[in-house]
Amino acid sequence: MNTPQPSSQSNSGLFRGLARVLPFAGSDSVRLVIGMAIALVSSGFALGIPIALEALVDGPLSGNDPSLVWPAVGVIALLGLFEALFVYLRRVTVLTPGTRIDSRIRNAIYDHLQNLPVAFHDKWQSGQLLSRAHTDVSLIRRWVSFGLIMLVANAIAIVMGVAILFTWSPVLALVFLVCSIPMFVFGSRFRSRFAGLSRAAQDQWGDVATAVEESVHGIRVLRSFGRGSDSLERFAEQASKGKHLEVVKGRARATLGFWLVWIPDLALAACLLTGVWLASEGDLTTGQIFAFFATAAVLAGPIESIGYLLALTLEAHSGINRIFDILDEKNGIVDPESPTTPKNHSGSLIFENVHFSHDSAQPGTPDLLDGINLEIRPGETMALVGVTGSGKTILTALPGRLYDVTAGRILLDGVDIREFDLVTLRTRVAMAFEDATLFSDSVRNNVLLGRHDLRDATRAESDAVLNQALSIAEAEFVFDLPEGADTVIGEQGLSLSGGQRQRLALARAIAAAPEVLVLDDPLSALDVETEARVEAALRKVLATTTALVVAHRPSTVMLADRVALLDNGVIAAVGTHSELLATSDRYRHVISSLDADGKFISTEVTA
Repeated sequence: MNTPQPSSQSNSGLFRGLARVLPFAGSDSVRLVIGMAIALVSSGFALGIPIALEALVDGPLSGNDPSLVWPAVGVIALLGLFEALFVYLRRVTVLTPGTRIDSRIRNAIYDHLQNLPVAFHDKWQSGQLLSRAHTDVSLIRRWVSFGLIMLVANAIAIVMGVAILFTWSPVLALVFLVCSIPMFVFGSRFRSRFAGLSRAAQDQWGDVATAVEESVHGIRVLRSFGRGSDSLERFAEQASKGKHLEVVKGRARATLGFWLVWIPDLALAACLLTGVWLASEGDLTTGQIFAFFATAAVLAGPIESIGYLLALTLEAHSGINRIFDILDEKNGIVDPESPTTPKNHSGSLIFENVHFSHDSAQPGTPDLLDGINLEIRPGETMALVGVTGSGKTILTALPGRLYDVTAGRILLDGVDIREFDLVTLRTRVAMAFEDATLFSDSVRNNVLLGRHDLRDATRAESDAVLNQALSIAEAEFVFDLPEGADTVIGEQGLSLSGGQRQRLALARAIAAAPEVLVLDDPLSALDVETEARVEAALRKVLATTTALVVAHRPSTVMLADRVALLDNGVIAAVGTHSELLATSDRYRHVISSLDADGKFISTEVTA
């Protein structure tokens, strides 16, 4: 799976891109402005020290009034104390806004990811999403709490400092500025180069995160095939690319830092020569020269920090663009403006000329579903049979709007499912997938995931629903777990067997008590005896529930009232199992391929 290309917004201007954080600041933007003002006051106290030094050198230290030496020293010490105090106040003031903005961005990303259609997640690597939601958001928090404040404050402090230099000696200040011009040249070159490096490095670390996640989730496969060393080699290659990019970034920073340190020092050397000459001519006093270089020393810190702050700003800009690669994604599966309130709850499900193709499909490529027409009557169980790749999984994902049809419509009780709000639709339609996904939570919360109405129910009420679902799915094994149904299972339920995970996923679908139950081969990991018991219990549930069941086993077909044959994106035949065996060569071919062991050789097949 390739990393999706950044959106056009990723190429937006620096300031426009950074400004996209402002909506997340909200009322905290006031505290950020206050923090910036405090930083400026702190810089003002720092710049006040050279002014006090000038008065000290040209006054008491020149013998005019020695008694004023100690008061002047006290003023300088007080200025330093106030500078330190306001540095402390600045950090305290901006800490809370930064963490709140961090929280809002994370919540916005998570909420948007939850609402985006499955097609989006099919395209994106999970590691790329994780790196944006974690690493990039943390980077933005550091920039908001420190980089933004100090970049603005230091830039203003430099302007103020240069203005003060002009008040003492326009000639020296002009020499200082002329000698500093190369800094702007190197800064501009640094920005254009570092922005690309930053984006490349952040994307690469997203690939590394994906590699880690895949290897952790696939640890059993890697170990069983003895491919751990190969996985390590691929991971090391990915990490090496990231390391190389970080080294190149470090060199770019170091180069800029070199010029930001050396050029001001060169400017000071030129100013020293010019200042000595001006003093010899009587155009400058000793105190003015002393204050000039003291001010230049104060400005050295802000000037040197510009390189780091500029790099942090460029990285934040790249991080913001990466985050908005997600947030700018449009969600096509949304609630209608005026949702329909369901009146009939019979569970009738009808597919009318349904077409589906992925957005990434090449022009001219046939639709995966090419005109599906199928009616599932209320309370009927319809088995869906087809060869691998015929589109069964896509078809079962459409009633719950995990994907949207590209043409045609699906009717639930006579109403287009796009006219229901999503919560209502997904309460009425429940799914159990072949690949059972469980969460790092208690068994109880996993099974009752779809029962929103039980949030305020009593323990006895929720236990009744839970126990019934576990009983039907033959999942009473949970009561043998250390804490029973309250046992917290591990990530994705990997501490359980495949059959146990499938039974819990099936129990979750049953507990939802839907009007339409969609089962994508939910019994594939069960042994024969357990499967038989589950099927017997399922018959009681399916007797009163409309069900669409993907069948990969002949025994699953036997659960159904009727069978639909999906072939080349269309429903080729519909009927009872016996009718299709008698009338459809294609169905006989497909059904015979469902059991590789040939166990499903019945008298009907022989006939």
